Amino acid sequence: MTAAGDLELTVALLKPSRPGNLGAVARAMKNFGVHKLLLIEPKCKPDENEALFRATHAQDILYAAEIAEPGMLARYDLVVGLTGKFGDDYNLPRTPLFPDQLAQRLSTRTGSVCLLFGPEADGLTNDDLKRCDFIVTIPTAPEQPSMNLSHSVAVVLYALQAAALKKPIEERFPLVNASTKAQIKKMIEDVLNQHHFTRETRLETQRVLWRRLVGKSFLTQREAMALMGFLRKISPAASRRTP
Repeated sequence: MTAAGDLELTVALLKPSRPGNLGAVARAMKNFGVHKLLLIEPKCKPDENEALFRATHAQDILYAAEIAEPGMLARYDLVVGLTGKFGDDYNLPRTPLFPDQLAQRLSTRTGSVCLLFGPEADGLTNDDLKRCDFIVTIPTAPEQPSMNLSHSVAVVLYALQAAALKKPIEERFPLVNASTKAQIKKMIEDVLNQHHFTRETRLETQRVLWRRLVGKSFLTQREAMALMGFLRKISPAASRRTP
């Protein structure tokens, strides 16, 4: 059993700048049986000598790494952002889960999942996090909160591995895919746009909140159909079409 379990798991690094970190990340990935590495706008190359040296017995992951633009994240059923800077109820993009909570939520999930890690120096911005369905943070000591990139990858993959090894055998219900989630988010957006908000910031808060709720919920197909039916009922446009 690997950290990926029944998931199609990808580790994505946004704008990585240190080849040694690429190698160390590849090694950590292979420790937990994860082989798909996505490099988004990298500032260094995965086949540099330092990267290959640090990737002990995991050079194959570096050679197979995919170079991509941020827009490629849309192809995944679920995108999880990793950040060491979390906010409060008023900073919705930075409302996090811990790695064990992530593992619990993914334990009965199938499909493609991307773990997105930010640049070494700055991490993910609020705009980066808005591309994610939800975020995860690793609890660390206040005097030294920032972890090395490869260590962060290892901690998260360990949590997934531990959960996969003790995952109970239970009946599976088919979950919604990225296309259905996008449809639900579009319907929510339509409902929000048909209501008056006194300030644009309040509308944006609602947008972020509902996108995050849909991302966290792991809806089954049956639940998704019920939710879409409800959204049609409360849509003013739909109500006007009802005889």
